Amino acid sequence: MRVAILFAAITCACAQAPDPAYEPLARAYDALRVRDYDTAVAGFLTAIEAAPARSAIRKDLAYTYLKIGENERARDQFREALRLDPDDTAVALEYAFLCYEAKEQAQARRIFDRLRREGNATAEQAFRNIDEPLVAGIARWQEALARGPDNFSAHFELATLAEQRDDLALAAEHYEKAWRILPARRSVLLDLGRVWKQLNRGSPPGSDADAALLAASRGGEMRAAERARELLPDRYPYVDEFRRALQLDPASVELRRELAYLLLRMDRPLDAEPEFRLLAETPPGDLLSAAQLAFLLHARGDDAAAQPFFDRVLAGPDEELAGRVRTVLHGPAPLGPRTEAKPADVDAKVMAERSLQAGYLPDALKYLEIAHEAEPADDTLTLQLGQVSNMLHQDTRAERWFDLARRSADPRIAREAARAWHNLRGATARFRTTVWLLPVFSTRWHDFFSYGQLKTDVRLGIPLRPYVSLRFIGDTRVSTGVAAPQYLSESSFILAVGVATVPWHGITGWAEAGSAMSYVTGHLLPDYRGGISVTRGVGAALGGESSGWFLASTTDGVFLSRFGNDFLGYQQTRFGYTAGPPALRAQVYANANVTVDAKRQGWANFVEWGPGIRFRPPVLPRSVFVTVDWLRGAYLIHASYPQAAFRDLRVGMWYAFTH
Repeated sequence: MRVAILFAAITCACAQAPDPAYEPLARAYDALRVRDYDTAVAGFLTAIEAAPARSAIRKDLAYTYLKIGENERARDQFREALRLDPDDTAVALEYAFLCYEAKEQAQARRIFDRLRREGNATAEQAFRNIDEPLVAGIARWQEALARGPDNFSAHFELATLAEQRDDLALAAEHYEKAWRILPARRSVLLDLGRVWKQLNRGSPPGSDADAALLAASRGGEMRAAERARELLPDRYPYVDEFRRALQLDPASVELRRELAYLLLRMDRPLDAEPEFRLLAETPPGDLLSAAQLAFLLHARGDDAAAQPFFDRVLAGPDEELAGRVRTVLHGPAPLGPRTEAKPADVDAKVMAERSLQAGYLPDALKYLEIAHEAEPADDTLTLQLGQVSNMLHQDTRAERWFDLARRSADPRIAREAARAWHNLRGATARFRTTVWLLPVFSTRWHDFFSYGQLKTDVRLGIPLRPYVSLRFIGDTRVSTGVAAPQYLSESSFILAVGVATVPWHGITGWAEAGSAMSYVTGHLLPDYRGGISVTRGVGAALGGESSGWFLASTTDGVFLSRFGNDFLGYQQTRFGYTAGPPALRAQVYANANVTVDAKRQGWANFVEWGPGIRFRPPVLPRSVFVTVDWLRGAYLIHASYPQAAFRDLRVGMWYAFTH
């Protein structure tokens, strides 16, 4: 009994709990071996959720990101890995080099400096490559300032180099001097606040930094204001902090007005009055502040002092504000500041527009949401929210915004939103049904062929979509009269179940199993097929908004069990020009097509070339277009046909829709 108890205790002590990250890591490493980087990234991210304290997982994820060119994401993962394991020299070097590439020279220099002190030769050389140009640059700008001390650019450049070299005191000194020379450049206050924050300057510590950041966050460049708000404490500023910011930037109308209204909300009108007076009396004079000052003076019975400010507002261009003044003077309406909602909405719209122009899509989305909350009836904002969400690949949210916008009373907005909604609906709906038809007439065969498919697939939230499909492949003459016309017509309905990948960079894979029912012989035969499709296109598309040159290429590899388990490859390329107004858009192009197969069957190995035109008939739906191609071709295996070359005029019509 004692031996059994001892054995059980030893077994329990030696047993290990199952590793929660094992399965996703196994999937990730298997995917790496076959260069399936998307699957590998997904596996590593799942493993990080299961084991967030393991630096090795983040390191492997970072290297995977590097392989697919996602350097910024790789840098973030190396940073986290270094935080978890500060002694990992390899990770530290990778992170430092990526910081240097991202223009974060101060951080890169810090890491290289630490590693070189530990004897790392690579870090020593990298540190010198960063530090020596900084030292030379600082000396050069100091010499320039000795000749002209009032040069804004010299002070700013010197401060920037000093910050990169971690000489924070020198950086703060010259950022402040640059700001004093050119106060209109409020973005310099962001730099000054950032450096003061690192120096913990002020009493209490950090207060000077918060004052500079608060001043930078009100007015000035939109991007700098947003960055300053990110560095400020996560709360609304105190009165003392506003006063400190105004000591630094006394000309800021935005700061002073916000302080004045804060004092009003705190029921301190006597303290707010001097702030409004400064705003109203400083040229050119703030009408809103003049009105509010007049209201305050009128409320405490000093009508003589209030009247000049009332007169100024009544003579001004702001009719809404003038109307409120008339109400106060001639009616019992209660006193109070005009609501700030409308200016805030305008600012949000402006900031959204500027963020879009600068390419800051997350910022643009945030500002659009703020503006939409205040003006939910503005359909233009709703449409923009859908467009920006779509650009950020937030398709579910984009579909919701487009769905709202397509109900707009504005026909232009409704039309554009409806088109976008239908395009997204297929990707985000649980069930999706697609139908396509392609009837083609060929002068070479003097026959009319028709191809089509009805398919319903299911979105499971993974990169695979199972589906059921009914294909039709046939012709009007039932047979073309050649030995092996399979590549033109199988004369069958094909019912199948299958699975397809979600398109990735124009690449789609699929496989299906089913039965082919011949409408000629009545036979029911098993049918297994699958393949991969790669689509690429550049330039002006037929459905685009502009004219111009275009290049479109489609490559398909298809396995067909009914053709002797053969594998066929198709390459179709069009190069040409898109022209005409949107309602009559057409493409004129040159074709270059190649078809080959693995079994070297004569009918499946040929090339084609020649001109073509594709256009949308104006009376038909937008998803319909007609194609006319005049082709010359040649078989690559000449013994298969008496005539190796052929000519063909093909006229076809493509129609597709998704529900």
